[in-house]
Amino acid sequence: MLAALCFSSNDVGIKFLSGAYALHQVVLLRTFFGIAFILVLISPFNGGWLIIRTKRLKIHILRGLCVVFANMCFFLALATMQLADAVAIVFISPLLITVFSIIFLSEKVGRYRWSAIGVGLLGVIIIVRPGTSAFQVVSLLPLFAAVGYASFHTLTRKIGSTESAATLALYIQLTFLIVCLLVGFFIGDGRYATSSDPSLKFLLRAWVWPELNDIWIFLIVGVGSACGGFLISQAYRISEAAFVAPFEYIAMPLAILWGAIFFNEWPDPVAWSGIVLIVTSGLFTLWRETVRQTDIR
Repeated sequence: MLAALCFSSNDVGIKFLSGAYALHQVVLLRTFFGIAFILVLISPFNGGWLIIRTKRLKIHILRGLCVVFANMCFFLALATMQLADAVAIVFISPLLITVFSIIFLSEKVGRYRWSAIGVGLLGVIIIVRPGTSAFQVVSLLPLFAAVGYASFHTLTRKIGSTESAATLALYIQLTFLIVCLLVGFFIGDGRYATSSDPSLKFLLRAWVWPELNDIWIFLIVGVGSACGGFLISQAYRISEAAFVAPFEYIAMPLAILWGAIFFNEWPDPVAWSGIVLIVTSGLFTLWRETVRQTDIR
């Protein structure tokens, strides 16, 4: 739940910055703050510099690329979409995690949770509204992000028994650092920034020197990303993925609240119905997992 709060604050900060900076520049500066946070406040209590030691480097790289892909898709969507709508679509991810936990982790999921997955998918369809005039291609980006997040969390569960949460969080930040530097090197001069689409402008605009008043926003997104990454990694290390995932739904009411307060956004009635279906399916999944664990005991 604390990780969800951290990531929610990160989303607000990114949306604020999306109108003035390039996405890869924002994420790079966020990563600098994030790495500093891990090295100064987390690593001293988790073995110091030893947190960089690992025997699972390939999985760390794959896991990092999954979260980089997910973040980039989601943040590009934020430049165009309402915060609550984008977050709601991404919340198909915990339901995908449930599916992935069956395929890759051999965890057991019954017919009730399969039903919840179906309800959640229906909620996404309602929000995206394919085949109508309200459909936006950019609304597919949170779906891609959901697949990335689900893959990321499943890999966390896979290597969590041998890797500390600090190590898991550090390698995510290092992956972001390398990817953003490479992207910035090739397109950071803005030569491809010719589109008027807000999401494409966010991706392709040139790097600029940050305004002094924006530094505190970069600080918030950096600390939020690092702290959230550490906390969620710890959660998926020590518990079943299908149990942890629904707790992330606390970010949904937060997204609605932040959208109303900071961006004067409010979901329309159709979006509300989709949001309710997605959240209900996630909470039902959590309830069924609790009942199952009680029966086992």
